[in-house]
Amino acid sequence: MWRAFARVPRALECGLGVGQQQLTLTQHFPHSKARNFCRTSYLSKHILQPIIMTSSVKPKVVFVLGGPGAGKGTQCSKIVNRFLFTHLSAGDLLREERSREGSEFGSLIEDYIRNGKIVPVEITCSLLENAMKNSGKSLFLIDGFPRNQDNLDGWNRQMSDKVDVQFVLFFDCDEEVCVKRCLIRGQGGSGRSDDNLESLKKRIQTYNNDSMPIIKYFDDAGQVKRIDASPDADQVFREVERTFMTSGF
Repeated sequence: MWRAFARVPRALECGLGVGQQQLTLTQHFPHSKARNFCRTSYLSKHILQPIIMTSSVKPKVVFVLGGPGAGKGTQCSKIVNRFLFTHLSAGDLLREERSREGSEFGSLIEDYIRNGKIVPVEITCSLLENAMKNSGKSLFLIDGFPRNQDNLDGWNRQMSDKVDVQFVLFFDCDEEVCVKRCLIRGQGGSGRSDDNLESLKKRIQTYNNDSMPIIKYFDDAGQVKRIDASPDADQVFREVERTFMTSGF
């Protein structure tokens, strides 16, 4: 099982210059707890334009968390079909932005993903916010986020008053099973640059150090719905289905 409950690192490195658009986060985000390092606030019109949710009813959000290869994407697609949620994968949104022609942040995102590191929260949060607004829907699965304390703090600053978080769906899966699934996925042509053993080792270390404490935080608050993700996908979904039905969906 994923067992590590290490203290969460709170700083991210910076190293991207964007000319006259560069500001320190302590200036642009005064409530950030960052103190002794500089990060760039990403001011691309494609990412950080202010967004206002116009519906009078707040969107409902379920966070979906679990280790690499736990089956989050597979189960999210089943939830979408059964319960009509909109699936937003933080990783997919980042990969799309990385591949978008003309993106200022493609190489930065690629570096973070390839090295198993977590992309700065200002990018991820804003991509999620844009996707929610553009969908016109009200029920969302946010897959693979928040992945560390910085993600959670950034979400709370930017989104906590705009959405209602229902619970965290945690796919708890044996590490050996997860690694095997990712390698098979990579060999099958997933197109993901991180579906290889070297990247997986880094991703697992990052997950144990940074994401497990977030799951523990939500668990202590009584907000985690834990699913055994080791069996086959259909068996896992039967438990997922029961969880959503008992939660009123």
